Amino acid sequence: MVAHPVDTIMLEQRAASFTRRSIKESAKKQGLRLALSMVDLTTLEGSDSPEKVRSLCRKAIRPWEGEIDPPLPSVAAVCVYPNLVPAAKEVLDGTGIKIASVATGFPSGQYPLSVRLRDAAEAVAAGADEIDMVINRGAFLAGRDDEVAEEIREVRSAVHPAHLKIILETGELGNYDAIRRASDLAIEAAASTGPIQDGEVFIKTSTGKIAPAATMPAVLVMLEAIRDHWFATGIRIGMKPAGGIRRAKAALHQLAMVKETLGDDWLTPKLFRFGASSLTNDLLRQIIRLERKRYMAGHDFSEA
Repeated sequence: MVAHPVDTIMLEQRAASFTRRSIKESAKKQGLRLALSMVDLTTLEGSDSPEKVRSLCRKAIRPWEGEIDPPLPSVAAVCVYPNLVPAAKEVLDGTGIKIASVATGFPSGQYPLSVRLRDAAEAVAAGADEIDMVINRGAFLAGRDDEVAEEIREVRSAVHPAHLKIILETGELGNYDAIRRASDLAIEAAASTGPIQDGEVFIKTSTGKIAPAATMPAVLVMLEAIRDHWFATGIRIGMKPAGGIRRAKAALHQLAMVKETLGDDWLTPKLFRFGASSLTNDLLRQIIRLERKRYMAGHDFSEA
């Protein structure tokens, strides 16, 4: 694997430049609806229950109960723990909304590999369309890259043909060089198991349990790894920033960065997702403000 050193100063300056862009109202309207369609609506709490998941799935199908023209899009997916996949399938089956499940010893990734593989395979058997796996950060930080790569290959084989999102947990990796190395490692390991269709493999910033998570510079490093793999192979790897993206403005900044780094092809839920819970309601609030010229109160939107 070829090393790609990161110029920290230039990276941070470029990432910051996307937060200063002026966006016209027409583009903002389009961007907010696009961002909503890219959300992986997520609940990953110890208090999660089948009824909470079913309620979240109903929100995924119809994010807001009010009427607006044109109608709002559904979100891309609902992301839950493996044991709650059947509850999600009850509601989402036939809707086109994907069921994503965290697996492989989420969020630590420290369980024995046999347990992690069974965790992932059972989630797919229960109906998950996508698996969000965590890499073994202890092995990665200790320099055991071959071990990490082999685990990624085994997980992809265990869950195929379900799509795979590989969580790096960028907040634990220490620096941008490590994030770039982890991105390249994840992409190359997944690619080595066989042909990849566009969007069949994603890399993802975070579990949402560690801060910092989806910072603009961290996401930009990962986008550049995806871009370089695309230039080399013609294959489009997906990207999922997760953790800390709570406001519509931040989502628009991320979309601007994706457009200028990877191009319009990635501006689709097939190749770009937001891992989020609270982001959805702020997107709705801003969409309705632009359409109706007034703010809605927070209590006008359901949490699930």
